[in-house]
Amino acid sequence: MNKQQLLYDLFSAYYECRKNKRNTINALDFELNYESNLIKLADEISNWTYEVWKSIAFIVNKPVKREVFAWDFRDRIVHHYVINKLNPYFEKYFIYDSYSCRVGKWTLFWIKRIEKFIRSCSENYTKDCYILKLDIRWFFMSIDKDILYKKMEKFLQYNNLSLFQIDEINELQQGDELEKLNHNFLLKLIQKIIYNNSIKNCIIKWNKKDWHGLPKSKSLFFTKDNTWLPIWNLTSQVFANFYLDFLDKFIKQKLKIKYYGRYVDDFILVHSDKQYLKYCKSQIDIYLKEELSLTVHPNKIYLQHYTKWVLFLWSFIKPYRIYLKNNIKWNIYEKVNILNNKIRLNDWKINNILRTDFRQSINSYLWLVKHYKTYKLKKYILLNQVSAYFWNYFYISWWYSKVKKK
Repeated sequence: MNKQQLLYDLFSAYYECRKNKRNTINALDFELNYESNLIKLADEISNWTYEVWKSIAFIVNKPVKREVFAWDFRDRIVHHYVINKLNPYFEKYFIYDSYSCRVGKWTLFWIKRIEKFIRSCSENYTKDCYILKLDIRWFFMSIDKDILYKKMEKFLQYNNLSLFQIDEINELQQGDELEKLNHNFLLKLIQKIIYNNSIKNCIIKWNKKDWHGLPKSKSLFFTKDNTWLPIWNLTSQVFANFYLDFLDKFIKQKLKIKYYGRYVDDFILVHSDKQYLKYCKSQIDIYLKEELSLTVHPNKIYLQHYTKWVLFLWSFIKPYRIYLKNNIKWNIYEKVNILNNKIRLNDWKINNILRTDFRQSINSYLWLVKHYKTYKLKKYILLNQVSAYFWNYFYISWWYSKVKKK
């Protein structure tokens, strides 16, 4: 492996990694001597001495209660490096309609695609069509590491020439060691990431009350040694997408489902024949069990005519319209209350920090909801929920679409 190229790639990965992590203790500690730290990291990787550092385990409660294993900032740089190498080839390999962690396929894109599937299958709501929505039970806790690694190994073997940009056949003919070295280099990093035991190699931000109410099925502390990936790591999200791409291709190519989309482990099939969708469900059950050691969640099976609403992510999709899920509305109300309380605690004064927080927070929510039937909601929040003190510094643009500085 060219060490100079490795160092350049690690610097690129570092700049990506720090975008949203600059205020964390690990990131600040790394940045004090980031150049020497990156050089040291490059040495460890190129000398095959790289080891994963301890992660931090804690609980988050929103949007739902989850257990999180946050890897050290240094290791997250390695995650970005690995994904930067893999993503160009994953993009060519994945089906178009898997939406998780892919550039340009944001929330509205997913929802609009599902709406388009329903509209096309029903010929603009003039013919019958049915929606089958499925969810995989305990997905991240059930991913078999051995299956994942073997499939990744085969993928790299099949794509290794383009993956490592070995363009000159003559270079390869000088000795197969060049191909083998580049192949093993990335694969060994992937192996370190997949098989790292986050449970034994972690620091717990322990408060027993935090874990109360979290089912054992959603905690790594109660899973089998070889059947999980830690949620929220970049590599976990992308590797999970790779893991289920085999299901995607089975549904598209074997079952011949034209209208199909998946976000993480939540997927939808749209077809004109209800009985055929039932058959597809039975075949998906068999494939998941035999090939991926996964099961469909028995309590999250939805099969309905398109005239019934379908919940996808945080949207209710109905003919001709899309509505916002209620918990998103409550999140907006809660954020507005937090901003209003900050004014009270600050003796009804609004400093520059609070102004920035208000403008960024409110505008981000307004951007999210503008694609839905939410005119009345936006009007109600801005005129009835937001403290009038803010309007000394801001004004509302046309159709309640944005707040701007005066």
